[in-house]
Amino acid sequence: MANSWFQFQQFRVNQDRCAMKISTDAVMLGTLAEVESPRQILDVGTGTGVIALMLAQRFPEAKVQAVEIDAEAASQALENFRINSFSDRMQLWEGRFQEFESQQKYDLIVSNPPYFPDHLKSSDAQRNRALHTDELSFQDLLGKVNVLLKEDGRFWLILPPRQMQDFQEEAGEKGLFAEIKYTLQDKPGKRIQREICAFSRTQEEVESSAIFFKNEDGTPHESYARLVSGFLLGFKA
Repeated sequence: MANSWFQFQQFRVNQDRCAMKISTDAVMLGTLAEVESPRQILDVGTGTGVIALMLAQRFPEAKVQAVEIDAEAASQALENFRINSFSDRMQLWEGRFQEFESQQKYDLIVSNPPYFPDHLKSSDAQRNRALHTDELSFQDLLGKVNVLLKEDGRFWLILPPRQMQDFQEEAGEKGLFAEIKYTLQDKPGKRIQREICAFSRTQEEVESSAIFFKNEDGTPHESYARLVSGFLLGFKA
């Protein structure tokens, strides 16, 4: 059973009311997503709020807006924002992303989206909302991101490789192109588990890098340890 909370170096995240607990996926997206000197950041499907909190820590000049459809998760994310030192720069909007309205555009948009369009569902409605694309299809996600992203902004997300390929094709049709790609693997030589991509309106050759979680002997790989230093306990900056 997952802990009801997760302690980072600079903040704590409660997660007992969220279907999706803090995961390596979220932590890696929170460490990698970037754009030069962002002032306005948007986290789509914030869940516990962990990615939004990591970005607030990394970019102290930025304001962070989070969106969450699930009422329980939204309530918990808001509490997590309020108990941490970045609370004056963080806001949460509860509802469907398709209905989110903003008077401003964003330098940096991030999402750890649902990606199972036809996966066998569980009896847990809250978990289904977090995992399945019924409430937020790739097409809907891209359409709204296209409206909210600044011309020189970046949109970052994490997906399994097959879903990322599908997403990349749909993004290209809307004028958003992958410019940075990180592959995540347990160890060198193992299969790629996830891909993290940055999309922008500029079509250029994709910069690709591999991140490994462990060495062959099970110790943390340097590519992983470097990224999580300053966030996870036991990894010094």
